[in-house]
Amino acid sequence: MEEAEVLCDGLVIFVDGGFQCLGNPKELKARYGGTYVLTMTTSSENEQEVEQLVQRLSPNASRIYHISGTQKFELPKQELKIADVFHAVESAKRRFSIYAWGLVDTTLEDVFVKVAKGAQAFSVVP
Repeated sequence: MEEAEVLCDGLVIFVDGGFQCLGNPKELKARYGGTYVLTMTTSSENEQEVEQLVQRLSPNASRIYHISGTQKFELPKQELKIADVFHAVESAKRRFSIYAWGLVDTTLEDVFVKVAKGAQAFSVVP
């Protein structure tokens, strides 16, 4: 997907042979993205504190992944300033161990998955 983002002026997404959307990578990410993904790995005992931290940063955040101390959250961009995330994580590091963390923008792969899931939700099974 990274190659498509760099090399293509326009992209079309088809799901099960049906046309879903058309646009350049930036347009598609703006239309179907709109979120940052925050990933944080801590000990299992601190998972609740991570959830509380994320809810303070973005009340409409949703956890999209959770396994053995690693959690991923989608945070709506309009509710969040990136600097606030860095400050919150630095503050949290003083209270508990954070083994790894990252904040990424919506990727083209995220867009494809979201469009495909949406198309499958509306498909009719005969």
